Amino acid sequence: MSDPQADPAQRFEVRVTADSHFAWLRTRLAVERTMMAYMRTAVSLIAFGFTLFQFLQRYQEGVARDVRFPYAAWYLGLALIFCGVLAAAVSLYEYQRMINYMRSGPFAAVAAAASERRRTPLYAITGVLILIGIFAFVAVLLGIE
Repeated sequence: MSDPQADPAQRFEVRVTADSHFAWLRTRLAVERTMMAYMRTAVSLIAFGFTLFQFLQRYQEGVARDVRFPYAAWYLGLALIFCGVLAAAVSLYEYQRMINYMRSGPFAAVAAAASERRRTPLYAITGVLILIGIFAFVAVLLGIE
């Protein structure tokens, strides 16, 4: 008898039934929801970083000319925007990794559409979000108002 821990494919048996196919679909939709949650987080980080930079920059120019850390808004804005872009990129990598796993090996028969590699709108949305984040990062870095 072989050790199930040695070979991950031997850990469990995948049966091709309607129940397992619908379970696969539920898991696929859960992966999509997780990706959407990552995108919401990335959008929030990018928007908050850019807004915080703009607000504090205007505040320092108008009211508080004598501040202890004059570049704090710049650093904080850049850090938040960078975290948002990084979150979007990492989530795209994790999403693709999980989808490939769900379509490979014993799950290919359960997926029923493993040969059909359609892209979801999440790829386009994530790509646009990353580009917007990079633009915001460069704008804050260069001090564009």
